[in-house]
Parts: sequence; C-alpha cells; structure tokens
Amino acid sequence: MYYTHNKIKSINLEYPKQPYSKVNRYDSRASYALETIHGIVNTCPIVHVSFTVPNSPFPTILPMIGQMGSFARPSADTGDVLELYLHGYVSSRIINMSRQAHGSSGETSEQEQGLPICVAASHIDGLVLALTPNAHSYNYRSAVLFGYATLVTDVDEKLYAMELITNSVVRDRYRHTRIPPNAAEMQSTSVLRVKISAGSAKLRSGMPNDDKADKEDDALLDRVWTGVVPIHYAMGEPLPGPYNRLEQVPKYIKEFRDDFNRDAQDVATEAATKQMKAAKAKHDD
Repeated sequence: MYYTHNKIKSINLEYPKQPYSKVNRYDSRASYALETIHGIVNTCPIVHVSFTVPNSPFPTILPMIGQMGSFARPSADTGDVLELYLHGYVSSRIINMSRQAHGSSGETSEQEQGLPICVAASHIDGLVLALTPNAHSYNYRSAVLFGYATLVTDVDEKLYAMELITNSVVRDRYRHTRIPPNAAEMQSTSVLRVKISAGSAKLRSGMPNDDKADKEDDALLDRVWTGVVPIHYAMGEPLPGPYNRLEQVPKYIKEFRDDFNRDAQDVATEAATKQMKAAKAKHDD
C-alpha cells in the first residue's frame, strides 16, 4: 500500500510508515517520498544489504550494486512504484538463501515471499563545522529500504536488470560493450528482485546551528571558524587499459564524467546553502 498527497497538480507517492521504518529522532528531516528515496539509492555506487543467517549470532551485511527499476514498466521514473534489482554471484550466500526462501514463507497473507532484507544507501554532502564539538554534523542524504528478495528467473527480466545496473555504473555503457552476455556469463551471474514493503529517508542540509549563548560569545566567534566544507565524488581522467585500442576516450564516457562531476559539485554546494527546517532537539544528529 502506498499513500499519496497532492502538490500543485502532481501526485507524490509515499511509502507507508511502519514501526521498523519510521524516523523518530529529528523527524522533520524524514522523507517517505518514493522519488526522494529511490533517487538516493540510484545515485549511490554501493548499497549495503543486511539479512539474517540461520545459526549465526550476527546479521550479515554485504556491499552490493543495485538499482531501482520496473521490468513491467521500463519507462517508470523514480517517483513511481519500483523494485530494487541487486547483482550477485550465482553461488553466493544471499543468492542461495533467496532461492531457498522463495515460496517457503507464506505465514500470513500480508507477508511477501522471499528473503527479508534491509538495504541502506548514504551520501555525505558536507562537513558541518560548528563552534562546539557537540554541534558538529554532516550534510547527508540517507535511505533505508525494507523488502523481500527473490531470484529473477525470467531471461528477459534478467537481461533488463543487467542493462539497468550496468548503465548505473556509466550511463549508456551497456550497448557499447559485447552484448548480449554469453551463456557462461548468464549462468554465473544472478539477479535478485526486491519487492519493497517500506522505506524512509533522512536528510540534513544547511549551515551550522549553534546554541544562542555560544553565538553571543565574541571571544569564541573571533577564534573558531564555522561553516561547511562541501564533499562530493569526483571522477578523474580516464586511463586506458593494457589492451585498449581506441585512441580517444568515447564521447559518451567524457560526457558522463563531466555531467557527473558538475552535478555532484552542485548537489554538495546546494546542500551547504539550503537550510532545512529547524530540528526539535538541541543539536544536530
């Protein structure tokens, strides 16, 4: 179930707030909007996937490559209901557990079939340097998804997901490679489809927010620098591989690099200058 609310002729879908997904501390920074959450996930080069392993005292956490998409509706944008596709090796533990879990749950009518997993994605946009150590913070964008993972068995859907994930690494890369994948590659690579049950995001932007007493301390203000140091990924100059025969870097790679670097810098700068709603608590989290 998804909730909607109207904003100037547009409909924004939100994930339902669940006890396990609701943001409690600094809830003014929370977002349940699909567009916000999916955007954070799709721009994160690595997502961290956690799941419970039988007979282990600890949950397992894996860094993985993933991307939100819809095989049934390929033109759907980040504000639509999407599923998460994760790339993995055929005999990895999470793949095997997802294969075994499919069809073995069904304890309640609400429970989706598959392996229950949590997925986290985070971006750091700036160092927030305040007058006191307690008031220091980050400008950040973080998202968590909760859902059930199943193995993609349909060949067309698997190819769709492989193209989706490849193009998330470098825009338009898939069609500039040797495709389609051969039989050995298809056999050794597995794709998980995660049907999302709930999700939430938490974001912080803006300048430092110190206590009034500290901001009125002239001696303190005269000796401590305050502000934001923006942080963003930057792609360097492409370096040719040992068997590369192309004399020039292809245009699509150059354009992707330039666009990525410009957009990343713009996001970090905007995060420093865009003040969010004041939080209820005394200091930033």
